[in-house]
Amino acid sequence: MRLLFYFMPGTVYSASVIGLDGHIVEVEADLAFGLPVFLIVGLPDAAVQESRERVRSAVKNCGGGFPTIRVTVNLAPADMKKEGPGFDLAIAISILLAAGRLRAVPEKSVFLGELSLEGRIRPVTGVLSVIEAVKKRGWTTVFLPAENIAEASILGGLDLYPLSSLGQLIGHLEGSRKIDPLRSEIRSSAPQKFSTDFSQIQGQWQAKRAMEIAAAGGHNVLLSGPPGSGKTLLAKAFTSILPELSLSEALDVTKVYSVAGLLEPDQPLMRQRPFRSPHHTASVASIVGGGRIPRPGEISLAHRGVLFLDELPEFPRAILESMRQPLEDGRITVSRVQGSLQFPANIIFIAARNPCPCGYAGDAERACLCTPWQVAKYQKKISGPLLDRIDLHVAVPRLPFRDLVSTRPQEASNEIRRRVKEAQRLQTRRFRENDILRNADMSGPLVRQHCSLDEASTRLIEESMKRYQLSARAYTRILKVSRTISDLGHSEKIRQEHVAEALQYR
Repeated sequence: MRLLFYFMPGTVYSASVIGLDGHIVEVEADLAFGLPVFLIVGLPDAAVQESRERVRSAVKNCGGGFPTIRVTVNLAPADMKKEGPGFDLAIAISILLAAGRLRAVPEKSVFLGELSLEGRIRPVTGVLSVIEAVKKRGWTTVFLPAENIAEASILGGLDLYPLSSLGQLIGHLEGSRKIDPLRSEIRSSAPQKFSTDFSQIQGQWQAKRAMEIAAAGGHNVLLSGPPGSGKTLLAKAFTSILPELSLSEALDVTKVYSVAGLLEPDQPLMRQRPFRSPHHTASVASIVGGGRIPRPGEISLAHRGVLFLDELPEFPRAILESMRQPLEDGRITVSRVQGSLQFPANIIFIAARNPCPCGYAGDAERACLCTPWQVAKYQKKISGPLLDRIDLHVAVPRLPFRDLVSTRPQEASNEIRRRVKEAQRLQTRRFRENDILRNADMSGPLVRQHCSLDEASTRLIEESMKRYQLSARAYTRILKVSRTISDLGHSEKIRQEHVAEALQYR
C-alpha cells in the first residue's frame, strides 16, 4: 500500500520598512517533494535572497534538520519590495511550521530578526516603525531580538518577547522553555550634555542675539565673517540653547534614526536635538536621501534639530539648490523608479561662509588678496533663491583683542535657553489649534492673523522693500522674525522696534 504525504503551508508574519513607515508582511512556506531547492519569491532584494543560506544553517545548527525537499517561501504582498535581513526569523519559523516541527504560533504575532549561521538572533533597524504598524493593526505580540527591546518598548502596550537565539524561540513555541514577555515603559532621560556653551564664546553680542532669535522662532541663519571670528563655535553652541524635545518630537526623531540604523544601544529614545554637520565633499544623495530604495539623508537626520553647513560656498551647487524645497516645506520628497517617498525635514538651517576665497574682504585690519572678479564669483556660488529662504543674515566680524582677553563673564546657555523656552511657550499657546510649533512654520493665513502691524511699522517695511528690492518671501520672513522678537520681549503686539531689528538681519 502506497502512502501519500501532504505538507500544509506554514504562515507567519513579519514586517518591512519603506521610507519611515512599517508594513506587515505575510511569510508563507510550502514544502513539496522534488529536487532539494530553496526558493524565495515576492520581490526580495539580495539581502533577503541570501537569507536562504542563513536560515538553512541556523535551522540545522539549532537541532532541527532542514527539509531536503523543495522549499518555497512567499513574501506577500508580492508587489511590495522587500529588503534587509529582518525576515530571517519569520522565514525559519514558517518552514518549521510547514515541516511539522512546530505545531502552531500565537495568532497575529510578528517575528523580526536576522539569523547568524549558528542560530543567534541579531538586531535589525526600523523597529520603531514596525511597532507602530503592529499597533495600528491592533495586534499585541512581537518576537524580536533582545537588543531591540528597549527601542520597541518606547510606545508600550505590546507583549514583547526578547530573543537571543532561534533555539530559544523554538523551545518557547514548543512549550519546553517559556519566555516571559516584557512591557517596558519609556525611561526618564538623562540630563543633556553639550560640548560647547555660549559662556565659552567671547564677545559677538549681535551674533549671539541673532542665534537666540533663531532658537526661539526656529529661523534659518547665515553667519558671514572672516576666518577665526567664531562662526563655527556659535553654530556648535546653538543646540545648547534649544529646548528639550517633547515626547512627540522625540518619537519623530527616533523613527528617522531607527530606520537609518544610527540609534545608540543605550539610547533607544532620542532626547537631545540632533546636530548634523556634513562635510562639503558629501554627495547629493547623502544630504537629501537616496539609494535604490530611498533612505533618509542628512537633512532628515537633522529633523527637529540643526543642519549646519560650514563653508557654504564650497558645497556643490546641486546640493545647495536641493535645499530650497525642504527649507520651504519642512519635508523632502525623494523620487526613484520604484516610487516616491517623503521624509521629514523640519530643521533649523545654519550656514557659515567667508566673504571671499581668502576670507578677508571687508576686514578692517587685514587686506583682501582677491580680485573683484574672484569675490563676485565666490559669492555667486550661493543662489538668490536660497539666500531668500534664510531669515537671519548675521555678520560675525573679527573679534577685537580687548574682547578676546576680557575677563567679563559671558552669559551661559542655560540663561538664554530659559528665555527661549518662555518665547516658545507663547507660541505653543498661540498655535494650540494648529499643527505647528514655531513662528517659522506659520503659513500665509497664520502670518496675516498673528503678525498684524501698526501704521509706523508698515511704513518702515514698505520703505525697506523699495530700497533693497526685497521679495514677497522676504517680507513674510521679516514678519515672522518680528513676531519672534516680540515674543522674546513678552509683547502681544509687534512694535516698530521689533520690525527694525528684524530688518537689520536682511
